[in-house]
Amino acid sequence: MPEGDTLARTAAGLRPYLVGRVVTAARVGGPGPVPQIERIVGARIDSVDARGKHLLIRFDNDLELRTHLGMRGSWHRYRPAEPWRRPPARARLVVEVPGAIAVCFDAPMVELFEQRVEVVHPVLSRLGPDLFDPAFDAAEASRRLRDPRRADRTIAEALLDQRALAGIGNVIKNETLYLERIDPFARVADLDDATLARLVGTGRDLLVANAAPAHGPERVTTGADRRAVGPLWVYGRAGRPCRRCGTIVRSQRHGDPPRVTYWCPRCQAGGGGER
Repeated sequence: MPEGDTLARTAAGLRPYLVGRVVTAARVGGPGPVPQIERIVGARIDSVDARGKHLLIRFDNDLELRTHLGMRGSWHRYRPAEPWRRPPARARLVVEVPGAIAVCFDAPMVELFEQRVEVVHPVLSRLGPDLFDPAFDAAEASRRLRDPRRADRTIAEALLDQRALAGIGNVIKNETLYLERIDPFARVADLDDATLARLVGTGRDLLVANAAPAHGPERVTTGADRRAVGPLWVYGRAGRPCRRCGTIVRSQRHGDPPRVTYWCPRCQAGGGGER
């Protein structure tokens, strides 16, 4: 599923083929029309960037495209006349430039707006510090996690709140909590500042490592232990032995919207879910 590392790799993969080139054609499909998408035709692409879980394409006519991939969306890049790897009916957005075609499949959100609106955009303006930003403010991310409005939320829910810190998805959430041996159902208010800081740091480390250009498409959190134990510590392993201690990994859907949390009851002492 697309998380911040996926979007960072996507932006890096599209950038060499789109930036500096003029859009020759653009069209949208699927549910929810994108008003005036034809306005980007004839415009030069100035940048392709990831921000949290959003891909932002900016044009020299001061327009900006935002896509959010949801659970199933993805961007593909093709040469002209090259067969697509997904049915054209699933194409949500198609952007053509000389020598390349960028296709966004299955995205629930495609939006075109003026760049000046970004500072007051109802989603982008509320995002927390971007974990991929070279100037990432870890202290601000911890401060947002500590906000009184999140005090009674579980730490598993809080790490997914893009208004606290932008980029962590469900896989990295689970792996971060496991690596730091934190009960995913602990209230944010019950965790000290040092613990929150460690979670922010580990989450960022995992995302940045998985976004590296040399990294393959498979998300890996086990590092040097990958060949011996597999790519992930707990995510997707409910009912199987913990890779560290052998205790059976548990899972539970919770939160709003509900997401699946995986944890080891022994390594993450206290993580018993609903009691």
